[in-house]
Amino acid sequence: MLEHLLKGGPIMVPLILCSLISLAVVYDRWSAFRANRKIDTRSLRSRVLASLRKDDYNDAISVCETSSGPIASVLLSGVRSYKHLKEKDESSETMRLVVGQTMEESGAQAMSVVTKRLDVLTTIGTAAPLLGMTGTVTGMIASFAGLAEAGSIGGSGGEVANGISEAMVTTAVGLIIALAAVIPQSVFNRWSDEIELEMDEGTSELTEFILTHH
Repeated sequence: MLEHLLKGGPIMVPLILCSLISLAVVYDRWSAFRANRKIDTRSLRSRVLASLRKDDYNDAISVCETSSGPIASVLLSGVRSYKHLKEKDESSETMRLVVGQTMEESGAQAMSVVTKRLDVLTTIGTAAPLLGMTGTVTGMIASFAGLAEAGSIGGSGGEVANGISEAMVTTAVGLIIALAAVIPQSVFNRWSDEIELEMDEGTSELTEFILTHH
């Protein structure tokens, strides 16, 4: 197998680099998403709201601070903002607007962390097949040049056929690398959408609580 890969020529160098980068990103993002999916975010939101109903803002903040993940960070920003505005005795409508805006800004920052490096998988998924085709084209050019030379000296075309076969290796490798990047990216995008939805739900719950509680 390794012998066939090495026969792909110089273009195999960037392809191998792409595969290593893709594997590193997939492992990094999979570990992060796996850790986040272990967090019971519904329970977290319930505990925060339960503390707020008792007007125990410090406990609500503590619950968020002792939890990990993007949902906790967004709730933390909202609760802190709510506590600050409550101490200033702002109206419920003002608190709702300010807290909602604060949580949206915090959510945008959290999502940038959630989706970081996913664009690398997009780039590799696009570039790997093109690199593979480039290697095949350059290999075909070399093979046809060998065919012309073999014809001029009455040689066999067997070596030329082997060259064409070897040139196709880069296309196959490029496609495999692209699939190994695109499929995990699709899964990660779905998981990030779920996280964003939970952030929206947390923001809605807190802003609705502000209106009903006051």
